[in-house]
Amino acid sequence: MASADLSVPAISSDLGVSPPAEPVSLAAASVVPAADRLQLIGITKRYHALVANDAISLSVAPGQIHAVLGENGAGKSTLMKIIYGAVRADAGEMLWNGRQVQVENPDVARRLGIGMVFQHFSLFETLTVVENIALVLGGRFDLAALAERVRKVSTQYGLSLDPLRRVHSLSVGERQRVEIVRCLLQDPQLLILDEPTSVLTPQAVQKLFQTLRQLAREGVSILYISHKLHEIQSLCDVATVIRAGRVTGHAIPREETPASLARMMIGRELPQCAVAPYLGVSRPLLEVNHLSLPAPDPFGTSLQDISLSVQAGEILGIAGISGNGQNELMAALSGELPCASEAVVLEGRAIGHLDPGARRDLGLGFVPEERLGRGAVPAMSLARNALLTAHRRGMVRLGLVNDGLAAAFARQVIARFGVKCSGEAAAARALSGGNLQKFIVGREMEQSPKVLLVSQPTWGVDVGAAAQLRQTLIDLSREGVAILVVSEELEELFEICDRIAVLAAGRLAAPQAKADCNAEQIGLRMAGPQAEAA
Repeated sequence: MASADLSVPAISSDLGVSPPAEPVSLAAASVVPAADRLQLIGITKRYHALVANDAISLSVAPGQIHAVLGENGAGKSTLMKIIYGAVRADAGEMLWNGRQVQVENPDVARRLGIGMVFQHFSLFETLTVVENIALVLGGRFDLAALAERVRKVSTQYGLSLDPLRRVHSLSVGERQRVEIVRCLLQDPQLLILDEPTSVLTPQAVQKLFQTLRQLAREGVSILYISHKLHEIQSLCDVATVIRAGRVTGHAIPREETPASLARMMIGRELPQCAVAPYLGVSRPLLEVNHLSLPAPDPFGTSLQDISLSVQAGEILGIAGISGNGQNELMAALSGELPCASEAVVLEGRAIGHLDPGARRDLGLGFVPEERLGRGAVPAMSLARNALLTAHRRGMVRLGLVNDGLAAAFARQVIARFGVKCSGEAAAARALSGGNLQKFIVGREMEQSPKVLLVSQPTWGVDVGAAAQLRQTLIDLSREGVAILVVSEELEELFEICDRIAVLAAGRLAAPQAKADCNAEQIGLRMAGPQAEAA
């Protein structure tokens, strides 16, 4: 094979960083006509018996916004990681601007001009926003100049960030903004976005779409993964459908409907949630009384005089932009942040002073927004992860773990919730984001809680699995469980909730019956008083 030298342009000097000392040089095949920015030919990746990608071919033109559709576990994220150099393919070719390349690692990808926003973030918790960005940009850098650039770019794109905040103090939505801004600062030729709007408000989504369309007009190619089919229709020029690791179809999204796109993705009709009428039983199971808490860290949000009640058989939804107190509220309700004893009441009993374990003993279940590292331990098996909260079901006696019961419980959750995995021995980190979410939600539901707290229940979950999870929450509530859902998916809140409240700047507005409000009104309230007045 003939080889050629493929040099990558230096990083732009206006980012507050100096260019790397040496350009990247890659072995490449003979040049072919560069009609496509990226071309994949027969990409295959196996994990033992599992074929994640099976001879996938795909091409992306300059300035094209190209959607990749598929269920959780279909192989989309694996394919994106191969393009980005985070995973190496077992077979196949990758052409970049007409030249065959071997992308050995993400650093090579970035120097080629490939940026990626992961669904599960790759940030250092103890570093600041600007330090995390500087590490990726590489070379010598001026943190003060780069911090100013971060402020400017994040404000310009409607993704406001404080570059001096430490990542551990950021909500999931704010961390997603860091990932997006970090990619934009690299001046990419190809931008890969994996569920970029999962925790953005409708207004922020539209601002991001304006940015992406502008980038496309400037010649940037975009690979876009999302389970929000209306977004695909609005934004994307073409779509490639992947099912079980294989390309099964192509579409022009604007010529399709959400239902037809869903059929292409999952191979069947999109399930619809059946919502039994809420009977309005006036029996509060969870009450919050004038809860005020200072922020646990300097960059958090203080809670100010929050009161609410969740009735038996009801789903109460809380909408809000990330960073407005959702994390602090859920931590106070779950027991991670202690508060005044009477501030949180469960079935008439004051529990504000109790720790999370004691609250779970009384029937309080909790699904956190962070799957890996909080909802599940990445390296542990699903059976061992079941023990984290379900050990109360007789799996531990006299300090000894009954592995058989733990494995049986995990298998039960896997079967009931359709978790795609190799079995209860599979490590949590081996599952796709959506399948891990199904397991965590299922683990909590199978414990028959009296009250269930759920944060971002279907973040990054495909349309079929999301419908299943939402239906399960509805059915559980109608069995008499009180459910509190925190979500930035307004469509989700309006689908499953009986009442909706907005949390902004640590203050909670009075809940409204969903029949008495609409998504636009809620979205404006999420954005703050000034936006609502405007």
